[in-house]
Amino acid sequence: MKSMLKDAAILFAITVIAGAILGFIYDMTKEPIAEQEVKAKQEACQEVFSDAAGFEAVEGSEEEMSAVVAEGGYTQTSVNEVMTAVDSGGSALGYVITVTSHEGYGGDIQFSMGIRMDGTLNGISILSISETPGLGMRAEEVLKPQFSNRQAESFVYTKTGASAENEIDAISGATITTNAVTNAVNAGLYYFQNALEGGSGNE
Repeated sequence: MKSMLKDAAILFAITVIAGAILGFIYDMTKEPIAEQEVKAKQEACQEVFSDAAGFEAVEGSEEEMSAVVAEGGYTQTSVNEVMTAVDSGGSALGYVITVTSHEGYGGDIQFSMGIRMDGTLNGISILSISETPGLGMRAEEVLKPQFSNRQAESFVYTKTGASAENEIDAISGATITTNAVTNAVNAGLYYFQNALEGGSGNE
């Protein structure tokens, strides 16, 4: 009995010490991690809206914004954040919408997309992706360029070669990733068309 109590006490002490160390590490790293996330989002905003002088947050919770796209059938996409891109005089140039697709093969895919007031998609900037190397991870090189300076109400992907303004060439061997990114882009466009167009989201 004494031996069991002694072993239990040792295990308890180890657990307490390990917990304290993990707590200390978390406290030490959470601020730098948060700063890096903010920096990455700022860089993504600038990438998809290079001519903007600044970005202003649009009010609205993630739940409220995601509910809008869910009404349009985009139930597997979350709208995380919306920023108004403004010029040096403070006039709105368009919006940067950050979305997360929950349809990725390897997990969630998050990216920011810049949309001008006339509906032109400046492009997308991928923030987080963990798809299969050599297949879905090629989204950066294959899909991303195709969403640059395009204007369409929504996009579709094809395996036979894009021939229309709203068509995107699928990644060979990675249809799931292609579908996830395309649907999330369409969800962002839907949010713009139904909640932001004409600057109504910034009033």
